[in-house]
Amino acid sequence: MTAPLLTVDDLVVEYPGKGFRAQPFRALKGVSLDILPGETMGLVGESGSGKTTLGRAVLGLAPVSGGTVTYDGRDISHLGRAARRALSSEIQVVFQDPYSSLNPSMTIEQILAEPLTASGVAGSEARSRVRDLLDQVGLPSDARSRLPREFSGGQRQRIAIARALALRPRLIVCDEPVSALDLSTQARVLDLFIDIQNRTGVAYLFVTHDLAVVRHISHRVAVMYKGEIVETGPADRVTSQPEHPYTQRLFMAAPVPDPDRQEERRSARRALLAASA
Repeated sequence: MTAPLLTVDDLVVEYPGKGFRAQPFRALKGVSLDILPGETMGLVGESGSGKTTLGRAVLGLAPVSGGTVTYDGRDISHLGRAARRALSSEIQVVFQDPYSSLNPSMTIEQILAEPLTASGVAGSEARSRVRDLLDQVGLPSDARSRLPREFSGGQRQRIAIARALALRPRLIVCDEPVSALDLSTQARVLDLFIDIQNRTGVAYLFVTHDLAVVRHISHRVAVMYKGEIVETGPADRVTSQPEHPYTQRLFMAAPVPDPDRQEERRSARRALLAASA
């Protein structure tokens, strides 16, 4: 069997409590999952479930209080700044907001060339790579001379994806990358993620609150609730026949275009909430 690219084992993340003698807040409570090379692991849950914290822990942006994060056989739970910077060629991120994740004063070429030149790529080669990156995400080559404000939200997110691809990573943490986009743009950006994965073999940890999104893009799904993973399995099964009551409530809360079916879902969700009360 193929060895996991990323393994999270019994991970605990705690933040200091607010106020005198306040107990620490435990955001993650012994979370475990793995991601295979070229696989998309969807991580779904409501706001406050801990899913974004897990992504931040993988990126080294959240304090690991217990357990381990292992990448390609190497423990990366407590890397220093220099080692974490070196790992950026392997692990990248696409953030939620395409409006704030790009420097408004830099041209697109400068934004995309920055990680390349920082890693030692020569200027002429960096410019050539920028053109290739823009082509990969479906943007014209003349986009490189323009500023982020000249692009729509969907186009800005394509630029953010291109920046994440610049160093040819093996894993990208996608933190709600389509939640700020309208539905038609969401679909196009999701298809772009899938196309990039098919061409490059990159793996994704895809964080979202939307079961429809994880159904579309994921191979497997992990469902988080109050800092714990309560269900995991193949995307088709988890998003159509959920077993855990929390996953069932998420499924029932997802809107459908048929009013009668929507009312049936609302009634079923109310029954689930009453049963768990």
